[in-house]
This record gives sequence, C-alpha cells and structure tokens, in this order.
Amino acid sequence: MINVSEAAQEHFRRLLAGQEDENTGIRVFVVNPGTAHAECGVSYCPPDAVEDNDTELKFEGFSAFVDEDSAPYLEEAEIDYQKEATGGQLTLKAPNAKARKVDDDAPAVDRIRYYLESEINPELANHGGQVALTEFTDDGIAVLQFGGGCQGCGMVDVTLKEGIEKTLMEKVPEVKGVKDVTEHAAGENPYY
Repeated sequence: MINVSEAAQEHFRRLLAGQEDENTGIRVFVVNPGTAHAECGVSYCPPDAVEDNDTELKFEGFSAFVDEDSAPYLEEAEIDYQKEATGGQLTLKAPNAKARKVDDDAPAVDRIRYYLESEINPELANHGGQVALTEFTDDGIAVLQFGGGCQGCGMVDVTLKEGIEKTLMEKVPEVKGVKDVTEHAAGENPYY
C-alpha cells in the first residue's frame, strides 16, 4: 500500500523514540480523499487512537496505521526523507489521493476521469487550471472542458494535443482523440 523509504523509517524511529508511550506509531491519512482538495498527512498515533478498522503496516521498530476511508487513496503512496544542511524534508507522494485508483478493466469513462484527476489536473493546477470530461463519444473522442487558468490560455492547444491527448491515448486505448469545448473568449480574464 505505502512504500516508506529506509531514510523515512529511520526518521520516524528517531521521532517516536521521544514519545512517552513506546507503543506510539504513526498515522498516514488523507483529508478530503477523492476530491481536488485532497491533502495527505502524517501524525503521531498513540495506542488509544488506533481504530478496529485501521490497516496496520509494520516496520522495524514501529507501526503505521491507515484509516479505512484513506486506505484506497493511499495505494502506491511513497514516503521519503531527505537530509539537508538545515535539517531534513519529509515528503509524502500519493498519486491516488485526489482520485481513487480504478481497475484496468473499469469503463473507459472512469479511467479517463481517473487519469485527468491523478495525472493531468495536478500539472494544470500549477498554472491555476483544470480540465474535466464532459462526454466520451461512441467514436472514442474525449470531450473536455477547461477552467481556471486554462480558460483562454494561448497554450491550451499545445497542452491539449501534446499533453492530454497523448496521455489519455496511451493510458486508455479506447480514446482515439480529444476535443476542447471550452469557450476560451468568455469569462472575466480570458487571455484572448
């Protein structure tokens, strides 16, 4: 479920050694899982905070606990720790936090939405934008609607063809192309 690097495990062992209760572990969780506002976190988990339906992941010297609601969104998550001159940086990467991972044999629409949320929208969010699927046609065209910083952006055609279309066609073989139905000249601040 979660890959915790050796450096991160050592970091957690150091932190947990300072806790009063030697059985304190860590909790890995997702707030607002499956939404664009999903946030991942790690906290201390004393023994009295462990729930019956938690998943326990055992590591040398400590356990990590994941609540039932967060578990499917933490599939393929990675926790790492990088030592730096001023201390260190703990990173938690959870590619499925914003969209629950779907099976390879799930309907094409579900797989398209999954890749839009898990791979494409995080990249577009760096520029204040997002994209959503409005329709998947019988002839394999994913009809998309851009919003935020993508609406009216002069680079939307490049993003659409070189990024989104290539990704969707590679990941979802049923996709034969993409079409943008966004009214780029509308809105308060279009780039055109």
